[in-house]
Amino acid sequence: MHTFTTVKSKLIPIIQNNIDTDQIIPARYLKVIDKSSLAEGLFSNWRYDSDGAPKPDFPLNQPDYQTAHVLLAGDNFGCGSSREHAPWALTGWGIQAVISTSFADIFRNNALKNGLLPITVSPEVHSDLVDLVEEAPSAEIAIDLESQTVSLPGGSSFEFEIDPFAKKCMLTGVDQLGYILSFEEAIKNYEQQQAIIIS
Repeated sequence: MHTFTTVKSKLIPIIQNNIDTDQIIPARYLKVIDKSSLAEGLFSNWRYDSDGAPKPDFPLNQPDYQTAHVLLAGDNFGCGSSREHAPWALTGWGIQAVISTSFADIFRNNALKNGLLPITVSPEVHSDLVDLVEEAPSAEIAIDLESQTVSLPGGSSFEFEIDPFAKKCMLTGVDQLGYILSFEEAIKNYEQQQAIIIS
């Protein structure tokens, strides 16, 4: 998992409500064993026509967004099935954060475990971000995980919430297993002490 500290990026607008995990990564892509290959299936039903040609009007196919890392979505993002492939596909494409007014609980948990930052905002802030994308599509926002703030081009900013343990893991670039393994020496010492006591 990569270390997440600050991200400065344009907003990729896919502002539709109730985007479920099957739309994020269709079931036919779930057979792969290499996470990185999931990126080609990200939003594939929306990205490609029936012949497999990219649809030029879909944001992920547009040149302006090829180096962007923040997705601006509609309400209830990541609903549907609990597939962990959804955050894998998003991060595989290069998306590091998703902004929405709400997330499905399982998706949020899967995202945090895989280095994808879900940022929940109020409807008012979301409306401001939609206006920003429409009026200045090249504008960039800056996400600072340490301070839990998002800064906008005009100088304003807003804060967001995140589970403290998930924040620690993302800032250090370790997943839950990696965090446990960081205490490997202490665990060994404890086991040795217990073995002595028992014997």
